[in-house]
Amino acid sequence: MKRYKNLWDKFISMENLELAAKKAVRSKKSKPETKFFLEHKTELLKQLQQMLINGTFNTSPYKTRRIFEPKERVIYILPLFPDHVLHHAIINIVGPIWQSSFVKDSFACIPGKGLHRASNAMMRFVRKYKYVLQCDIRKFYPSINHSVMFDIIKKKIADKKLLNVLRNIIWSCGGETNLPIGNLTSQWMGNVYLNELDHFVKEKLRCHGYIRYCDDFCLFSDDKNLLREYEIKLRRFVFDKLKLIFSKSTIRAVSNGVAFIGYRHFRKFIILRKYGAHKIRHRILNIAIHNDKSDLAVGQLAAYHGWTKWCCSHNFLTQLCGRACKISDSTGTFILCNMFK
Repeated sequence: MKRYKNLWDKFISMENLELAAKKAVRSKKSKPETKFFLEHKTELLKQLQQMLINGTFNTSPYKTRRIFEPKERVIYILPLFPDHVLHHAIINIVGPIWQSSFVKDSFACIPGKGLHRASNAMMRFVRKYKYVLQCDIRKFYPSINHSVMFDIIKKKIADKKLLNVLRNIIWSCGGETNLPIGNLTSQWMGNVYLNELDHFVKEKLRCHGYIRYCDDFCLFSDDKNLLREYEIKLRRFVFDKLKLIFSKSTIRAVSNGVAFIGYRHFRKFIILRKYGAHKIRHRILNIAIHNDKSDLAVGQLAAYHGWTKWCCSHNFLTQLCGRACKISDSTGTFILCNMFK
């Protein structure tokens, strides 16, 4: 396996930091901290560069926020400068290196892939195979072991100075486990962590029908007994090598539909999962009740439109928009609902 050295100079170059800053402020230009950063960008980037050269960079203290969609999670929040800029600078350098080692069947947080390509791949497998083994990792990000994570990273990255920065980020929450949800680097490192699982499935189990999105993954076969063998071997690998455990693992016929990434996939069609449909219904009706014509509301409706157009949702949306239009006293909601038609 090729290991990459001599990455440091490229990492701390002003060209890389300028590119990182451009990416970090994208869609955040209205925030006060972003305005301050842009006003003093050159000075601050030189300051960050000097911190890296002197080895004095440390991850800033985290702010946390709890969300409950669809289950309780703790989101970790870092300031734009220096942390978000630094994380983008890291991914500019190591992202292409890591991406070159990913299997084609992994779809989360990878440029050029994403939800809908994962859904298309799922449909190919649903139409080809009879049975699916569906697995999920229990509390994936909070359970990632720091030492295991760092050992995996060292398989590809050999630059000691860059490794010191990565070590600082990995252990920034303290303890032996937990990769903070909310960091750009955590998205990539999560993929790197489970890339070990991907290669085990493809190279050791030699399973051709495989797909993974974050910590949800499916293995397909026409043989139920073979899937049972896969399940036993996967549990052992995940526990022994990655220090993780399953939250669920089920074997079922694909003719019953496969719930994955917010959709339920059947051989001839795709529908929304019940939770996703409930969430969309609740939010659209809430917009209608409060006569909300804000940019946030319009943006959410546009997102839901993008989500629903990839599945069979015509009747659901027709009924929902009819209810929303009756509730609203303003033509604003009528206009917003028209985007779904």
